[in-house]
Parts: sequence; structure tokens; C-alpha cells
Amino acid sequence: MSDLRALYEEVILDHNRHPRNFLKNPPGATHHAHGFNPLCGDEFSIHLKVEDGVVRDAGFEGAGCAISTASASLMTEAVKGKTVAEVEALFRGVHGMLTHEGPAGEVGKLAVLAGVQEYPMRVKCATLAWHTMRAALEQRAETVTTEDPIPNCGVGHAS
Repeated sequence: MSDLRALYEEVILDHNRHPRNFLKNPPGATHHAHGFNPLCGDEFSIHLKVEDGVVRDAGFEGAGCAISTASASLMTEAVKGKTVAEVEALFRGVHGMLTHEGPAGEVGKLAVLAGVQEYPMRVKCATLAWHTMRAALEQRAETVTTEDPIPNCGVGHAS
């Protein structure tokens, strides 16, 4: 089990050191949102190119801790090529896995984030990009924060 945990930690550290889709606003991006964690200062903008109900491309900009940056990197990789409905199911699965506020769905490689749940103060770091991505899909203009209820979330606050 410790070998598996070490592998998960290495994946998170790699995505922090070399974030995928970072400093990227895809050409033709159609959906954008801004997120901010006032407790620690993590702040991201998420950019999505959605065509015919499918996320064709994704990118993010901003700054955050290792967990929030890795989560944003993993998220942008995971949502590419998925339908909006599949992305919503993935959001619910990851959120449920991290917060225990709902059932964890099939999350595939995103299971590397599961260890974050052992550190309750870091769960908001891991979920910030996800809530911001959801706001982008819903084309909400207001900044997403980790301290406000998330409209239409169905699983509580932006924990």
C-alpha cells in the first residue's frame, strides 16, 4: 500500500512541476471561468473549447499550491474529448471521492487525488479547479470561491 501511495504522490508532484495545459487558453475557447480560494490564495482561470456538446480542448492559468495545480492539470487532461454529461459525471465522482459528500463515481486515473481526503484543509485546494471548470461549463460569470455554496452542485459546498 505504501508503494501505491508513493506512486500517487509522485504523479501529483509531476503534475505540479510540469502541469499539462498550463498557461493555455485554447484557440476558439468558448467557456471561461475564474476561481479563487481566499484561505490560501490559490487562483485559476479555466478555459474550455466546447463544440457539439464535447470538450474539445482545455487549459488553465493562474497560481496555486502543488495540490491545486496538479488537480487542475489532471482535470484538463481528463475532460478533453468527453461530452458535457461525461464531464459532469466525472466532476461528481471526483467531488464525492474527495469530500465523502456523495458517492465516488468512476474516476479512472484521477484516483491519484484520493489521498488528499486525508488532509481536510487541502480538499478545497484539490476541488477548486473542478468547481471552476463546472462554472465555465455553466457559463457563470461570477468568480467561484471555495467558501460560497456552488449553485446546482447537488453535493454541498465547494469543499
